[in-house]
Amino acid sequence: MASEAMKPLHVRESKVGNMISERKRRLVEVPYTASLAHTMNALVANQVVAVPVAAPPGHWIGAGGSMILESDKQTGAVRKHYIGMVTMIDILDHIAEGSETGAVDLDQRMGVPVSSVIGHSLEGLSLWTINPNTSIVDCLEVFSKGIHRALVPVESHMENISGVELAESSSRYQMLTQMDVLRFLKCHESQLKNLTSRSVGELGAVVEDIFGVTRDTKVIDAIKCMRTASLNAVPIVESSSGTTSIGEDFKQLVDGRGRKLIGTFSATDLRGCPNALLQNSLQMDVIEFTEQASKGSHSTSGGDLGKTSRVLVTCHAETSLGEVMDKAATAHVHRVWVVDRQGLLVGIVSLTDMLRVLRALLLSS
Repeated sequence: MASEAMKPLHVRESKVGNMISERKRRLVEVPYTASLAHTMNALVANQVVAVPVAAPPGHWIGAGGSMILESDKQTGAVRKHYIGMVTMIDILDHIAEGSETGAVDLDQRMGVPVSSVIGHSLEGLSLWTINPNTSIVDCLEVFSKGIHRALVPVESHMENISGVELAESSSRYQMLTQMDVLRFLKCHESQLKNLTSRSVGELGAVVEDIFGVTRDTKVIDAIKCMRTASLNAVPIVESSSGTTSIGEDFKQLVDGRGRKLIGTFSATDLRGCPNALLQNSLQMDVIEFTEQASKGSHSTSGGDLGKTSRVLVTCHAETSLGEVMDKAATAHVHRVWVVDRQGLLVGIVSLTDMLRVLRALLLSS
């Protein structure tokens, strides 16, 4: 008979430390002196959408007043200070700013140090750590409130603390993202079957306020719209008059609800695009850009990078939460569009929404 200690851990009893112990992924970071072009290369090479920025200690105030330090394991001497997080949307914000005064000099815009764009997006205003002792339920609460990723100290100096912190010192960190949490829960799906079999509509996971762009919107205008609304992605929808945007301002977001969904434009679509091609891409229609991107025309990796992010991933309000989770995890997308039986857009289920309802289900069960 197996001892009590050998019983498998129930997902409700899991902690953040259990999630990172299953992964051996090193932390991808860039120095504060790196150019945006170098930072973009790091995103592409490591297939990530955000990187922490490291600087020498004692010279910077971290994003949101954070003080997240890497220290020597033996001596405790501080080696570096993580001063912020830079995402693809921060880089696109910077490009969009440059277009407001005329044509974009992309080489000049991409040559600035990465430290100069920290905090351009809402997410970049703060940098968080989450203690490995934090319970899965508390972790879900953090990630259901708009925090997409946090650094986890592998050897924390604050052993009795749980939750998110703005101050930490550790000899090593790992990144924990919303997608990591979702995939961890998918690995323990057998324990959640009775919870995730209910539909996303019934669980209140569908957000019905949905804004998008039309097929005639230029890439640079879509970027500006996303920047203004703090969005990482927008649906591409048919215009109200059918296949053309006559009578509509295609430089502005439109109410996407009830329109035919024809594509997705995401910040990560531009990640693998070299400067020379990106310059031309800015004036393309979004639908033309995404069609070329799906063929790998923009990619510098020569492989599968970014292809999954361009797949149109949809569900219905009647689709089970478990199936929606599987769609997001398999396609590695951060949102699933909700459509009716005619393919008209009715809402969105983001990773934030999935984790929000999962937390509520775990608490109620």
